[in-house]
Amino acid sequence: MRGCGKVSILKDDKASVLLEVCGSLLNGDLEQAGQILDSEYPFERIERKRRSYSRKQATDIFARDGFIDRYSGKRLIFPASLQLISMLLPNKFPSHPNWKMSETHIAYWELSPTIDHIVPIARGGSDEPSNWACTSMLRNSIKSNWTLEELGWTLMEGGHVEEWDGLMGWFFEYTRKYQELLEDPYLKKWWVAAREYDA
Repeated sequence: MRGCGKVSILKDDKASVLLEVCGSLLNGDLEQAGQILDSEYPFERIERKRRSYSRKQATDIFARDGFIDRYSGKRLIFPASLQLISMLLPNKFPSHPNWKMSETHIAYWELSPTIDHIVPIARGGSDEPSNWACTSMLRNSIKSNWTLEELGWTLMEGGHVEEWDGLMGWFFEYTRKYQELLEDPYLKKWWVAAREYDA
């Protein structure tokens, strides 16, 4: 079998670990193969943890990070502002309640802020603000349960909400002018969550 000779295991070279495991298996030495895995590439069972945060907590994290995607450095938009634009310009900036891609503007994935666990919950990360980062729905989906190191990403500095507020100020200004819009339950919930940021 090609590539299954004796090799030295390089630090962090997981393919070399499995290459050596395969060499031991080829020689019929299951015990040695298991020992190599235990010492060089062990299976780590992670207890499933529940994740949860409120709209208020989400808004606080978005504001803390200055509505900046911590993985790309791009500016993001307050969720209620995106929805309000869709309500006012439904044909030009459509949205769908279930985020159906054929009926929702791509901005909802590119610019809608979400909270991501920097160290994924499934990989032992904690569910607390110190492990939360503001990122787009798109990057959150890509990252999934991978670590930053595995993806080759870096955690960027957050911004300052005084410099970029994700159009949250625009949302408050517009809904003050047209208060009837807050009869919409989605807008109202975000308004309640973010009202302390209304200048």
